[in-house]
Amino acid sequence: MGKINWGRVIPGGIVAGIIINIFEYVTNGRVLAAEWAAAMQTLGRQLPASSNAIFVVWGFLVGISAIWLYAAARTRFGPGPATAVLTGFAYWVIGYLFPNVVSWALAIFPSRLLGITTVVGLVEIIVASLAGASIYKERATP
Repeated sequence: MGKINWGRVIPGGIVAGIIINIFEYVTNGRVLAAEWAAAMQTLGRQLPASSNAIFVVWGFLVGISAIWLYAAARTRFGPGPATAVLTGFAYWVIGYLFPNVVSWALAIFPSRLLGITTVVGLVEIIVASLAGASIYKERATP
């Protein structure tokens, strides 16, 4: 069993992070921006000025950790798109679906917003995982 090639996880994760940030910007920063603003106003809050930077960093951290998960799973499931989709789906369940179920149960945000972002999140993490995984390669063993 080889060690994870961090020299490939990071660039693959950055590519995945770019894709995630594009999806998030279009979905939440453009298409749903007014609905998010209204939801925050209902809570008596508004997004702090630093939130955009935090969201961008989050996108890159998700991308890097998704490719790390792919790299770890390759030894069990083999390299390739099927493993990238499987690990992207697993990441979505833990990192997107479960947190949104909790937010839905607590009625923090409108169900419509949570539903849309959960479904878009599935597409975004799978596309990002496929792109980032295409960059990941194991180190050649001497």
